[in-house]
Amino acid sequence: MAKKKKGPRQVIGLKCGECSSFNYVSEYNKNNEQLKEQANSEKTFPLNKFCNVCRKHTPHTISKKLK
Repeated sequence: MAKKKKGPRQVIGLKCGECSSFNYVSEYNKNNEQLKEQANSEKTFPLNKFCNVCRKHTPHTISKKLK
């Protein structure tokens, strides 16, 4: 059994904004996101990714619950 990673990196899932299908698994640095919001008030998410269900590029948002 693998050990849980320690540190600011978080595993997240990306959900399509239009059809709500779960498409991607990724990870991001939680500390960097907080610094970006404070400095420039810009965010990394939502990302434009390809959705296999919609068959087009749509904004994908964070889903903490992985399937």
